[in-house]
Amino acid sequence: MSTLPARRTSFGLQVLLGMAAGIALGAVARAWPADTAALRTLLDLTGTSFVQLLKVVVPPLVVTAVIASVARAGSLANGPRLAARTLLWFAITSALAVSVGLLLGTLLEPGRHAGATAAPVAPSALGGWTDFLKSLIPSNVLGLQASTSAGANGAAKTTLAFNVLQLMVISLAVGVAAQRLGPRGRAVFAAAETGYALVRVVVRWVIALTPIGTAALLGTAVATYGWTSVASLGRFVLAVYLGLGIVLFLIYPALLAAHGLPVRRFFATVWPAVQLGFVSRSSLGTLPVTEERALALGVSRDYAAFAVPLGATTKMDGCAAIYPAVAALFVAQFYGVALGPAGYALIALVSVLGSTATAGATGATVMLTLTLSTLGLPLEGAGLLLAIDPILDMGRTAVNVAGQILVPYVVAQREGLLDPLTHLPPKPAPAVPVGF
Repeated sequence: MSTLPARRTSFGLQVLLGMAAGIALGAVARAWPADTAALRTLLDLTGTSFVQLLKVVVPPLVVTAVIASVARAGSLANGPRLAARTLLWFAITSALAVSVGLLLGTLLEPGRHAGATAAPVAPSALGGWTDFLKSLIPSNVLGLQASTSAGANGAAKTTLAFNVLQLMVISLAVGVAAQRLGPRGRAVFAAAETGYALVRVVVRWVIALTPIGTAALLGTAVATYGWTSVASLGRFVLAVYLGLGIVLFLIYPALLAAHGLPVRRFFATVWPAVQLGFVSRSSLGTLPVTEERALALGVSRDYAAFAVPLGATTKMDGCAAIYPAVAALFVAQFYGVALGPAGYALIALVSVLGSTATAGATGATVMLTLTLSTLGLPLEGAGLLLAIDPILDMGRTAVNVAGQILVPYVVAQREGLLDPLTHLPPKPAPAVPVGF
């Protein structure tokens, strides 16, 4: 008696089921807040724990992957050109995204139809043009940086986090130094290869928890924010999400088709990372899944080890292109400040270059303050948008993650760094003539 193997539910479908469960649980928690305190606590604890697990594997993943890639530098002998091409495509896609944001901000005029009731308050975190240069210089050998914020009781709270750009610089320096040692440096590369293999196993374990983490994160978002706060700024939210949709579902497919890359396969492969970015609101937290999805598309491991972490810190079409363009026009329209062609050009310039300028900081508000200060607009205008920022941040991060995979995929195709066995679906077997 033969038995058929059990069919496994696809990873993407598991994540979709997790999202559905999260929406349902969040709706229950929001409808009956007094009776669902335990549910809210469970959702919050599960979601934050999952994001923390994702973030904790980022440093060893980046360090071991970059050092191991230096060991195979021969396969990436055109490294400087690859870096330049990657940054160029970061800029090209950012320019397209900011153009969409400017067009929608002009046509929909969200600032002239705003019913914002929040008092304008200048944000505490401000963007600066020197942040990128500062973020490249490691402050310690572990790439750790401290940040201070107000705690629940008003007291200052200091947290430590890894700066991925600094980790990349440190890892490149270690890899080059080991290369200079010759035979004595082989032990470093062997350790990096073994460490990378071990980290990949742990990453797969954490990624397997994605459906559960997705349910918890989305449930917490629905229970906490709901959608009532969107009403007063409905046209602004519409402009941002419409822009995100145009970039994700029109511009990105057009770029893929122009390079002969399969659009359907791209979205089917990257969708779990996009979904995770949506619910986690963290490009760095999604980084392990983002890199795994890029590898699944056939992007060379050596190139992905460089391009994907770089993209997770500097490639943000949602946060650093579409959003600041629409938001800057919103602030200008809200305060009655007329912007001419020079103002539009400045917004485009800041959006294309600003994501690298704010790489040492996090949050779209930092990017927005950089744009507002460059244009001479009131920084308090950013405070009007803080109430709905979490709702917008979900869509922004999803587009960020998609772009962080798209650019390495496109550049790998242009540079011949795609694995043809992984990149393309298998060809059908040739027909055998009858009677042969």
